[in-house]
Amino acid sequence: MTDTTRRTVAIVGRPNVGKSALFNRLAGRKISIVHDMPGVTRDRIAAKCKLGEAPFEIIDTGGIGSDVDTSFTEQVRAEVEIALAASDLLLFVVDGQDGLNPVDLELAKHLRRIDKPLLLVVNKIDHEKHTNYTHDFARLGFSPLLPISAEHGLGIGELVFQIEKKLPRVNASATPAASPERPVKLAIVGRPNVGKSSLTNAILLHARTLVSPISGTTRDAIDIPYERHGNHYTLIDTAGIRPRGKVSNSVEVFSVMRSEGSIKRADICCLVIDATAGVTAQDKKIAGLIQEARKPCIVAVNKWDLIRDKTEDKADLKAVLDEIRSELFFVDYAPFMLVSAKTGAELTRLFKTIERIRVEATARIGTGILNRLFQAIVTEHPPALQGSRRLKILFATQPEHRRNDTIPLPEIVLFVNDDKLLNQSYRRFIESRIREKCPYTGLPLLLHLRAREKKKAKR
Repeated sequence: MTDTTRRTVAIVGRPNVGKSALFNRLAGRKISIVHDMPGVTRDRIAAKCKLGEAPFEIIDTGGIGSDVDTSFTEQVRAEVEIALAASDLLLFVVDGQDGLNPVDLELAKHLRRIDKPLLLVVNKIDHEKHTNYTHDFARLGFSPLLPISAEHGLGIGELVFQIEKKLPRVNASATPAASPERPVKLAIVGRPNVGKSSLTNAILLHARTLVSPISGTTRDAIDIPYERHGNHYTLIDTAGIRPRGKVSNSVEVFSVMRSEGSIKRADICCLVIDATAGVTAQDKKIAGLIQEARKPCIVAVNKWDLIRDKTEDKADLKAVLDEIRSELFFVDYAPFMLVSAKTGAELTRLFKTIERIRVEATARIGTGILNRLFQAIVTEHPPALQGSRRLKILFATQPEHRRNDTIPLPEIVLFVNDDKLLNQSYRRFIESRIREKCPYTGLPLLLHLRAREKKKAKR
């Protein structure tokens, strides 16, 4: 029986014909990086298109049939084969400006052997005068032949109409399935070549993203739906974040910007550290980005299997972990765990920790308990004088969580005499005492100060 709830369209073609531009146009937002450099898209990327009668999934693939970037040719070809196998319809994209290319002919032979519906899309027909450019592609033997301009949006309406005609129909009378819980967006971030994609593949148990010892393999931030023990996630495998001065071309600039954006839109960040290299200045920079974005965080120390022989003694192990923790003081609230993407060690513990973070995020401290706690804090360790004045905590409360937050952050509102009297050291002391009462594992603790209104001066 055909699954009409998941209708999938794969966009294929040789490099630099505008597949990613078409993907972005159908998705309605810029997801794939679009650039004139051939071979920019290496992984397959999925998104929903809502332009038709019913939503359908679109998959952007790496360019095939070219020797561009030969280090990745076989892996890119494998990615395309997976996309072809998983799709219900193929969009074969060619470049109307370049004309018929020998690689297009070879691809056409390959696609004819695949028993799936296909639409031939002639891209870069940016003006009515360019329509004559399409005639040459009739030699490929596919019908209908659809001229479009992905960049300018020309012909997209007709393309979506033809896609709807080819895809399985949605059964309107079928009872809609209960909508699953909102998935947790998990961004796997770190500097280049620390094993982010390897970790993603280990989680998924198959090579979903490209893995290579050459740094900078992943250029897009890739959203991958994932379910584990009934819990729903979206894994965001990001391009490695490297220092701005070491970004070699504009594509890498976009990759870094996309990765930084992934941190902001994630529900939780998994910061991957290379155990063999230790904590670098760039690791600290990324930890700072996570802290500035106020995101829940887990630190995964990867490649632990490579230095296990050096840390068999518990004292040595503790010394290494303590050093990593001290270097990453930006995210001192984050739990640390030793993982190996190569062996899959500790991945179960990783997801147990994520679920623990979700549970602890919903915990609230009662107003009475909270105020007694602050009374004890001030009695035990009074705030330091600043000039002739001292911070006074008049009342504390914890607001209700906002319902639209997948992982709500713990917030404490303090009513004080003057919010300028709270220094960073005393703030950290307060946070540590709150965490003794309620750990809030992996969660940044937000303290909001509200100063008492000053009495109006008498005339």
